Formats: sequence, structure tokens, C-alpha cells
Amino acid sequence: MAVALQDYDATGLAALIADGSLSAAEVLDATLARIDAAEPRLNAIAVDLRERGREQIAGPIAGPFAGVPFLLKDIFQEYAGARMTMGALPLKNHVAKTTSAYVERCRRAGLVIIGATTTPELGLKATTETMLHGATRNPWDLDRTPGGSSGGAAAAVAAGYVPMAGASDGGGSIRIPAAYCGLFGLKPSRGRVSEGPALGEGWEGAVCTHVLTRSVRDSAAMLDVLAGAEPGDPFVITPPARPFAAELGHDPGRLRIGFSVRSPVGGRVESDMIEGVHKTALLLESLGHHVEEAEPSIDGGLLARCYMGLYFGHVAAMTARICRETSCSASSFHPDTRALASLGRAMSAGAFVELRAHWNGFARALAEFHATYDLFLTPTTALGPARIGALDTPRPLQLLSAVIDRLGAGRLLLKSGIIDELSFKNLERTPFTQLANLTFVPAMSMPLHQGSDGLPVGVQFVARFGGEATLLRLAAQLEQAAPWAVRGAFCL
Repeated sequence: MAVALQDYDATGLAALIADGSLSAAEVLDATLARIDAAEPRLNAIAVDLRERGREQIAGPIAGPFAGVPFLLKDIFQEYAGARMTMGALPLKNHVAKTTSAYVERCRRAGLVIIGATTTPELGLKATTETMLHGATRNPWDLDRTPGGSSGGAAAAVAAGYVPMAGASDGGGSIRIPAAYCGLFGLKPSRGRVSEGPALGEGWEGAVCTHVLTRSVRDSAAMLDVLAGAEPGDPFVITPPARPFAAELGHDPGRLRIGFSVRSPVGGRVESDMIEGVHKTALLLESLGHHVEEAEPSIDGGLLARCYMGLYFGHVAAMTARICRETSCSASSFHPDTRALASLGRAMSAGAFVELRAHWNGFARALAEFHATYDLFLTPTTALGPARIGALDTPRPLQLLSAVIDRLGAGRLLLKSGIIDELSFKNLERTPFTQLANLTFVPAMSMPLHQGSDGLPVGVQFVARFGGEATLLRLAAQLEQAAPWAVRGAFCL
């Protein structure tokens, strides 16, 4: 086939199929051939569903993305009858019993589901390296991580397996891999995309589901496909005034944008990330926007502690539920996961509620900032993608974690101030993204810069609650002014 599918976004590929230039079968065969050629090195596919994809195109298929191959994320994007491992050994043979609203809407849009992408164990890290699946690698540099938790999705899209893939974001898990892999990543507002029926809201509403894409128009069109509540959803957001895809033709107007390159947790921010924001600020000014240094009045250390409290509590709940449902032992999980679960079990309900109550203060402070500024601009990450294995917990600390778990010593650790230490350690590389999750607002990462090492650098924009339209209008303007699809070559 003369057409290089990796040169097309999903919208363009759907058009080729619709006008008969290519058949869905030809596209699927070429996609699978590319995956098979590169996958041993990249390791982005957790679950192979190619035969279900073939069955799908054998019948009638319609929708805005009819015939376009698509990869789900291997966590909470349930497809009845398909394995869903969540990157965890205890779930290596788990089969979903129901199909999520997300997957149903993807299928109704004509997307051909051919697999699910790797994620760190239970989606808990900003790197995708597991005992179950091994390490997933970044197509820009195979020695580095693509990020997490949507690391497999980002690697697959960046490598040209598929033009877009399912992703989710509970603390930066769409935006961080987008930054590391040179992609566009939009985290929607709370309630924009239903998490049902298996979930009401993930992580107290902090988790949002969408896609990773190579183009802004694909992200906007997919948000039209995915947006809307399901019966029984606990939070229903106001629908958009018009389709999100229609926003791309509208001038964003003269926006007031505040920016900061200061790490909220007080850590180091690499010069490439700082330069990316400064160059973006100059580009924005050249387009007529007002840009100045400003940030919301939020205690970044407190926000990090609140995020880690959420983390501990939900890891404890998830591991307990999986052990109960699979009859597995807690020792089946990675020592890091077990240590986090131990801390979660040791945290009192009162302490969790106290930390959760601070979210209101963060949301009020961000809303006050947005009363003056339309958007908040930051680096997406403070540091670039780590080398594979660099973030592994040293073996002695893994053994210590196991001992702490067996002895139930989590309460002693909590009293020792471990939350502050873990907050910095876990968020030092990626301290900018959690704000949008704990305040439920939309945010996006755009690949507007390249570092001195040639790797992509993402910049993040945070909007008001429900402000996806503003983000998409600006994203389309920036994409036209500084195209990124032609920048650099993938190593695969």
C-alpha cells in the first residue's frame, strides 16, 4: 500500500476510508503489520484484540471514524469478554464482564478496537514499567520512558501504530505522556466524559477519560463522540454550546494568560521546560494575546499532600478489592504498591476527609485567578523523561516496604512525616499537573518545543471549569502557527 498511514491523523484516515481510497481491511492489515514490526522493541500493547477488530470490520461499520484502528487503555476502559489487566499480575487473566460507556461510544463512532495499551500497575506511576508487562519505551528515545499512566497509549500513537488511543488522567496521566511523546493531550472537566457504568467517579472525581492524539482536530472530534452523561452518573456537566469540533474555526479572541515556571513543590525545573514556556509566551504575544507572569495563590506543598492522601486511600481500596475478587495474595503486587496501600490503610477516615476538604480552597483560589486570567500556562513537566529503570525503587527499600507492610507499620510512617517526603519524591518530576485534577478543570499539554536533546517538550494550559472550548480554539491557533506534526522523526 503506497499510503503511509502514520502520516495521517484519525480524521484524515477516516476520510480516505470514506471516499474509497482505502478499505478498512487494508488499513487494519497495514496497522497490524506496523505493530508487529515495532512492538518487540516498544512494548506498548498489553492486550491483543486484533481478531475482534477483524470481526468488527466484517459487519456494517459507520460513524465519523468508521474503519480507523483504535487502542483502548488497559484500565477502566472495559470491553466485555476482553482481558483487562491494569498492569497487575493478579489481574493477568481478568476478563471484563461489561462494556463501558466509553468503549460503546468509540464503537458507535466506527473506531475499530484492536487492543489495549500498557499502563503502570493500577495506573499509579508516571512511568510505564511493570512486573507483568515489562518496560514500555518512548519512540523518540528507546532508552527512555514514555511517561504514565497512559504511557502505552502515548508510545503507540507517537510510533504511528494508530492515530489516536484511549487515555485517562488522574494526576497528569494524559498530559505527562503527551509531553514526553510529542502529542496533544487534553484532560476534560469533571463529568464531561462518563466513567460508567462500573465507576461513578474515579478518585473522587479527579480522574477524567479522553484520548491522546497527534492533532487538535482529532481530540475535539473525539470529545464530541465521548462527551455526555450516562444514566446514574453522579455529576452532570452543562453540555457545550456547540460541537467542540466547531470551535476550531473560531478565533479565540485576545486572551489574558498568566504563566509560571516555578515548581509548586519547590523542586528543580529543567532549562528546556522553562525555555518552552518562555518561547510559548512570545508566540502567544505575537498572536495578540496578553501574557504576564502570574500564578494562583495556592500552597503547592499542601496540594501535593492532599494528592498523596488521595493516592494512598485509593491504592488501599483498589488492592483490597482485587484481592477479594481474585483471591490473590497482596504479595502479588509490586512492593511499591503494597507500601502505598499500607499507608492508605493506616490513614484514618478523618484524616482523609480533612485532606479532601482542602480541594475546595484550591478550586476557589484557581477561580479567583481565572477571574483575571483566561488561562494558566506552565511547563507540563519539570523534568524530561527518565531513562528506563532509573526510577525503580532500590532493592533494599523494596524489602523495607515489604517488612513495613507485613508489620502494619504504616501508622508509624504517617506520624514520621512520610507524606511530605513522598509528596516531593513522587511529584518532583511532574508537579504541575495535579492542580487541574483536584480542582476538576480542563487542561491540555501541547508539544510546542523541543529540548536541547531533541526530545519533545510539552507546555500546559489550564482553563476555567467547563472551558474546553477556549482551550481547543487556542490549541488550533497554536497548531497552525507552530505545527508540530512535521517536527522530528520517530526512531521506529
